[in-house]
Amino acid sequence: MKGTLSSERKIYSMKDLKEKGFSQYKVSKLVEEGKLIKLNKSHYENTEYQGEESDFYYVEAYAPKGVICLLSAAAYYGLTTYVPDAVDVAIARKDNISTVPDWPAMNVHHYTDDRYALGVSSVKEGENGFRIYDIEKTVTDVVYYREKVGIEETKEVLVTYLKRKDRDLNRLLRYAEQMKCDKVIKQYLEVLL
Repeated sequence: MKGTLSSERKIYSMKDLKEKGFSQYKVSKLVEEGKLIKLNKSHYENTEYQGEESDFYYVEAYAPKGVICLLSAAAYYGLTTYVPDAVDVAIARKDNISTVPDWPAMNVHHYTDDRYALGVSSVKEGENGFRIYDIEKTVTDVVYYREKVGIEETKEVLVTYLKRKDRDLNRLLRYAEQMKCDKVIKQYLEVLL
């Protein structure tokens, strides 16, 4: 509905607000009234949001082309018991983020173009959304970056993935080949299967 904020949407861009019929003056009034919190020059947090909270919703505001990756994505898919203390976000190597928020904390990872573009999914949760790597790309990334992620966490992610009925080993191996870590993944699979 034009001219009203939805209690089911957490983050609004200025573009979204203008499409809803809000002028810059009205947006400023909503900030003054405490109904919106200015996050940066183009995004606002809706204080009247009534839905389930997710740090992932903030990624759009700070990294508009960002994709949830590594242990944050693994936690989303239930592949790890590890709870990351920051949201892992992949961006293309040539992109930059002007401001990284204090909260939620974000770990920004610069991916090469081919790695960045591979396996991206869009998730819609009500009126909120975010981009995340699909489960096979997540597993492949965790194995590829196992030194950074941690060997124990990597093993847990792989073991949990292999127990899933919806796993797609063909896609996993295809991604591994494209990202040049197929030998490592095959070694893990030989040991774990």
